[in-house]
Amino acid sequence: MLAAKTFNRRDRFDHLCELLRSAKSTIKIRKGTFLFQEGMAAAELYLILSGKVQMSKIGADGKEMCFRICGPGEIIGELTLFTSEPRYLLTAKVMEDGEVAAIKKDDLEKQLLTNPSLTYEYMQWVSTHARRTQTKFRDLIMYGKKGALYSTLIRMCNSYGVKLDSGSILIDLTLKNQDLANFCGTTRESVNRMLNALKQQGVLSIKKGKITIHDLDYLKKEIQCENCPVDICCIE
Repeated sequence: MLAAKTFNRRDRFDHLCELLRSAKSTIKIRKGTFLFQEGMAAAELYLILSGKVQMSKIGADGKEMCFRICGPGEIIGELTLFTSEPRYLLTAKVMEDGEVAAIKKDDLEKQLLTNPSLTYEYMQWVSTHARRTQTKFRDLIMYGKKGALYSTLIRMCNSYGVKLDSGSILIDLTLKNQDLANFCGTTRESVNRMLNALKQQGVLSIKKGKITIHDLDYLKKEIQCENCPVDICCIE
C-alpha cells in the first residue's frame, strides 16, 4: 500500500507562470518530437501545461547527457535575454503528449524591464537551474559514474518518490537503463552493472521498470551527500 507522495515538489515562480499562462500562444507537443534543440535561435520561453519534456545536452560524440524531466507547471527554455542572437542552451525532447504555453522573447524582455517582481523571479529561476547543473557536474566529477548514478537516484526520490508503508521509496517513473545512463553521462552497460550490485546489496529493487529504493541513506553516505535543499537536489 502506498502512502501520500511526500517527496514530490514544484517550483513556485507565481508571477512568471501567470505571465506564461496569460500568453495567447499555446502549442501541442507530441511524444518523440523536439520542442527546441540546443543551438537553435531562442525565440520563446515555455510553460508546460500537460505532458512531460526531457531537457538534455548532446556532446560532440553524440552522447546524451540528460539534466531533468519536466512536467506540468514547470518552465523550460533557458535563453539569454537582451542579446541580438540568443540560442537555446539545451535540447527539449517530448516524452509524453501534452501542451505548452509560450511567450515571445521580445515580449518577456519588455515585461522584465517594467516589472521588478517578475524580474526578481526570473533571476531566481535562472539561478536555481544553474545551481542544479553545478551540483550534478560536481557529483559526476568528484565521484565518477557511481556518484552520477547514486545522485541521480537520490534526485529522482526527491522529484518522483512515493513513500511506502515499509519506509522504502518507490520512484514513480518508468525508466529504462538507457534513460538512467543518459542522466549519468555513461553507458547502459555500466548502469546495468551498478544496478545489479545495488540489488544484490538490498539497496534497491526493480519491478516493471520502476525502481524502489530500500536504503536511501546508503546512497547518500557513498557520495558524501551534502543534503542540499530539495529544490536543488531534484531531477525536475
